[in-house]
Amino acid sequence: MSAKTINGLLLFTIICISLSAIFVRLSDAPSTVMVMYRMLLGSMLIIPFVFKERHSFTKISGMDWLRLSFAGLFLAGHFGLWFESLNHTTVASSTLILCLQPAIALIGGLLFFKERIHKSTIVTLSIAFIGVIIVAGGNVNLGPGVMYGNLLSFLSVFSVVLYLLIGQRTVKSVNHWVYSFIVFMFAALFMVGFNLVQNVPFTGYTSHDWLIFLLLAIFPTGAHLIYNLLLNYVNTTTVSISTLGEPIGASTLAAIFLGEMFTTVELIGGVLIITGIYLFLRSQSSMYKIKEPS
Repeated sequence: MSAKTINGLLLFTIICISLSAIFVRLSDAPSTVMVMYRMLLGSMLIIPFVFKERHSFTKISGMDWLRLSFAGLFLAGHFGLWFESLNHTTVASSTLILCLQPAIALIGGLLFFKERIHKSTIVTLSIAFIGVIIVAGGNVNLGPGVMYGNLLSFLSVFSVVLYLLIGQRTVKSVNHWVYSFIVFMFAALFMVGFNLVQNVPFTGYTSHDWLIFLLLAIFPTGAHLIYNLLLNYVNTTTVSISTLGEPIGASTLAAIFLGEMFTTVELIGGVLIITGIYLFLRSQSSMYKIKEPS
């Protein structure tokens, strides 16, 4: 896969994940119910692709099944924590905290895979994180509930990084369609169990809520399908830093649909975040693997 194609797919995923926060805020359904149906519907939508690769199931080792189950657990944890955070804090604050993901992924890649950290990565990450600090600094006085929401978003970062780190190793030995299907199903099953224990109702939701569940399954979940594919070519840190564009996209959509307007510091910080992403992707182009996975 060419560097141009990879960058194009990463840009498309930014658009898709930016829609996620808006969809969540437009539904009154419990966060864990949204996660459960998002994962279930997402799994169902890719069944035709999985069926073509059904022979791949026989090649999955016992250790891979264990990794897949943990990947599903961490993915469910990420969505559950993050969706709930959006009930307590602003779209901008919640998505900006997700920008910690590349730094956590960078540390994880260093610890688990002994990945080298290039100087260009440090420089471009620094530019992007200066933007994050500027925006976060302008949102510290929004009330006590925001702190709880921000904490949930912070915890969700660790869950998604662990999910991606598992995927970086496992997706290379499992077809990415099959990998996504199994992980999504595990995530859905974990949420089914959680909702049963917490006595959260499975039915009684409006047609509007069901539309939100479906849209979550199509667009943001589609981004995760692309991430799983791209892990054949790039590392977890590269996938993670591309998500730095989410606060800009999500905040723009929040201003349009939710009336949450940009502040001056958000605009200044946003420019720096986008600049950091662009410089990072350009510097990484020469380091992408361009051969097809075996």
